[in-house]
Amino acid sequence: MSTEPAARGSLEEQLEKYIALDEPAGGELQDLVILVAHVCDVPRAAINIMTPDRHHMIATTGMDRSVCAREDSMCGQVMGEVQSLVVPDASLDPRFADNPFVTGRLGEVRLYASAPLVTPDDITIGRLCVFDDVPRTLRPQQEQALGTLARQIVDVLVLRHRTLELERSLEDLRAARDELRRSNQQLTLFAGQVSHDLRSPLTAILATAEMLGTEPAVESDPDLRSMVEAVSQAGRRMNRMIEEMLGFALEGGHLRLTETPINQIVDLVLADVRPLVTRSGGAISVGELPRVLVDADMLYSVVLNLLTNALKFARPGVAPVVDVSASRVPTGWRFTVRDNGTGIAPHRREAVFALHVRESAEIAGHGIGLATARRLVEAHGGRIGIEESPAGGAAVWFDLPDRH
Repeated sequence: MSTEPAARGSLEEQLEKYIALDEPAGGELQDLVILVAHVCDVPRAAINIMTPDRHHMIATTGMDRSVCAREDSMCGQVMGEVQSLVVPDASLDPRFADNPFVTGRLGEVRLYASAPLVTPDDITIGRLCVFDDVPRTLRPQQEQALGTLARQIVDVLVLRHRTLELERSLEDLRAARDELRRSNQQLTLFAGQVSHDLRSPLTAILATAEMLGTEPAVESDPDLRSMVEAVSQAGRRMNRMIEEMLGFALEGGHLRLTETPINQIVDLVLADVRPLVTRSGGAISVGELPRVLVDADMLYSVVLNLLTNALKFARPGVAPVVDVSASRVPTGWRFTVRDNGTGIAPHRREAVFALHVRESAEIAGHGIGLATARRLVEAHGGRIGIEESPAGGAAVWFDLPDRH
């Protein structure tokens, strides 16, 4: 079976990769052709590139650039030669005796010498040639220089290709940068709109809670007074979260880091999820947690998401039991929220961190919580992941670096 089509395809791919046959060769290649003619002391030299049916002189000295049929090409007759070749008198060589560049129809070449142009993929795309009209040979140093300059020509072609690839990569990066700027502008507008839309009902809730707090029936009832105060505190925390989220978007993800007792953040979250704990009949235990340099409001959002999920994804008929703990890891601190709920299958533990991905369609939600948690943890320089809990549910952990 012939391998010619495969070889031809490889040649065409290399030509497309390294050579633009319809464009000027450029100064570097022209200088190398002039140099090889000078070193070999010949009147004419050329860089010849072979396509499946054509011979292209892409850079020359002592003659004009031209294109001819491959069967008329002297280089076309010796493309299989893997070394430099020196023919002192082409008219006496059976390969060239009837060639039009030798017989006088297109030229009267006698000395013909050439070296292959071999790409890094080991494909010969042409030859560097020198010519003279009188029979003679090349000195060993000249023949060696011919091969060296042929390799230099390939180096120039490879460098051009890599430069072009780099320019294209830079263009892609610039396009990605511009798209990111546009996306960030849209995010800023979206954050501003959401912030405005959330503040209006939140202001009404806070105002109502404040008015309720002054009612005699509330003032005289410690339980009612405590409930109204809890609503007010939750509303104020939500207002701070809105401010922080808006600032996070406007500042391109800049955190306001302060050394914070993590127990303090968890306590605030416990106050907000207390109704959910009561309704589910569950329980949350919290171990001793360290002080860490964090953005407290952003980390509050992370903990709130994890504890809410741990309570929501309970097994039917089983009260949720959640444990929050911390442990030292080489990079800092690992915080873990373990539950006894439905858990997350191993093949889903990465996917659930994607935006709008939900583990169960039966549980209300939009698939934003874990995606937000990952973004905020990574903004702190940390990582987040999921393992199986000893109680059979999920153990969601996140690492925060020790910045001391």
